[in-house]
Amino acid sequence: MAGRIAELSSSEASGVLTLAMALVLQAQRKGEAAAWITSPQSTFFPPDAAEGGVDLSALAVVRVPDTHASARAADRLVRSGAFALVVLDLGTAGEISQPLLSRLLGVAQKHGTGLLCLTEQNSRAPLSGSLVSFRGTAARLRTGDDRFTCTVRAEKDKRRAAGWAASETFRGPVGLR
Repeated sequence: MAGRIAELSSSEASGVLTLAMALVLQAQRKGEAAAWITSPQSTFFPPDAAEGGVDLSALAVVRVPDTHASARAADRLVRSGAFALVVLDLGTAGEISQPLLSRLLGVAQKHGTGLLCLTEQNSRAPLSGSLVSFRGTAARLRTGDDRFTCTVRAEKDKRRAAGWAASETFRGPVGLR
């Protein structure tokens, strides 16, 4: 995902946070730094992330009041070149101006940073046009007492054909059991 902007969309309770945390965990296992930008409307819950294996002491978490501040924080974090992955949880706002998204893409490419934007919107209202190289939708299905299968379906993928899907089973946090 280095040097790319990706969007993962969902409806409520879809597993998008679980899938994003899996990417954070993957980056941490490679020894790469990750950051998470969140707003008060987000359902990001650090104890659930820790229970899933994420090292919270190695995860930079930035809480911001609104979408405009989210975009500014993303710009600074990506521009720093210190992070392999920056997760930008936009929630229902889900809008970043084209000029800012273009600037973020240029800086992400320069520093080899992956920018993952999480949105709560349907696939017919994408984050942006050609600047996003991957767009997927997330779904979650309970498969046992404490197990959930999260699936991402590619709606757009500049590196391979759209339409593919990938699933992974996770153990749900205490609040979902």
